Amino acid sequence: MIVLGLTGSIGMGKSTTARMFMEEGVPVHDSDAAVHRLYAGAAAPAVEALFPGTVVDGAVDRSRLAEAVMGRPQALKKLEALIHPMVRREADRFVEEERRKGTPLVVLDIPLLFETGGTDRVDRILVVTAPPEVQRQRVLSRPGMTEEKLAAILARQVPDEEKRRRADFLIDTSLGMEAARKAVRDIIAQLTLG
Repeated sequence: MIVLGLTGSIGMGKSTTARMFMEEGVPVHDSDAAVHRLYAGAAAPAVEALFPGTVVDGAVDRSRLAEAVMGRPQALKKLEALIHPMVRREADRFVEEERRKGTPLVVLDIPLLFETGGTDRVDRILVVTAPPEVQRQRVLSRPGMTEEKLAAILARQVPDEEKRRRADFLIDTSLGMEAARKAVRDIIAQLTLG
């Protein structure tokens, strides 16, 4: 079985690309979705212990948590030290389950693949990319996003140029949906048909 790591900086089209793999029948583990599940259940008590007042009705309130860690690098490190291993365990279970089924290819959608040292968990790396102006436009159109928030997020991420250099596969999502879908199909064929 081949484990393909899917990553890319904020606003590069990672979620859309992950959906394309799913539409082609490739199982995908979405790290962001795993965080949402953990915040709604298993991780909530530990997050509340670290950051009192961030859990409401048994689930982490993401806006309260953002306030608790924004601009506080040590607080963010504590949160990541708690959450990243939980997400990793969930992804490992997903991979093992698919391996038992004999699945030829799975995708781990990991936004911070390079930043968290996750390259050892995958066989190949796909980076989704787009020109900086396209990225900015996409991200700033999100509700609640500001120039300051975008700058803070980008400061924590490995630069797009470095990600592209380290990739086995690249998809430029600014070229449109059909071009991206064709690239996804080509990657699947290359990895599963040899």
